[in-house]
Amino acid sequence: MTELDGLVFDEGLARCAWCAASPLYAKYHDTEWGFPVDSDTRLFEKICLEGFQAGLSWLTILNKRNHFRDAFAGFEIQKLALFDAKDVERLLTNPGIIRHRGKIEATISNAKAALALIQEFGSLAHFFWRFEPELTNRPAKFDFQTLSTVSLTPESKDLSKELKRRGWRFVGPTTAYAFMQAMGLVNDHLTGCSFRAVAEEQRAQFCKP
Repeated sequence: MTELDGLVFDEGLARCAWCAASPLYAKYHDTEWGFPVDSDTRLFEKICLEGFQAGLSWLTILNKRNHFRDAFAGFEIQKLALFDAKDVERLLTNPGIIRHRGKIEATISNAKAALALIQEFGSLAHFFWRFEPELTNRPAKFDFQTLSTVSLTPESKDLSKELKRRGWRFVGPTTAYAFMQAMGLVNDHLTGCSFRAVAEEQRAQFCKP
């Protein structure tokens, strides 16, 4: 494996270098990251897990993702919104997840806030995709080779502000931008990455909610 200009090269493929730490990371990069999503369950799961990730690496969360799914009812919003204080205490004893009381409580309250959004907009997808930036609105002199320096945008600030206004927690602008990257609202695979064109093609064919 070699590395050049933010890319790693292996088995005839070029990948964004951030995914080189683990085969699980590489699989996530190749099959999920940057590809457009309209499933409310997946959108909700991702923004919640991004909140858990704050202060940690995404690989830490990815390694525990199945445990999180088991613990939080598969991130089915209606089921999770029914969790109560007893569930919080139960989750705090679960070694498979990040046992942070504030983040656990936020995930449950965010489920309640998500139900309100679904009632208003018809789906979370309809709400979140309103914040997809126009290509011309990407950061000035945006250089995909120095992508690691970009951690938030005006759109991620707007998304964070709107979510917080509606009662969501652990959804700061950096968290919101990581969510936008992962769910395909932007395509931030590096120039030269073998999967940038794949993501762009999927985005072009994607029927936006």
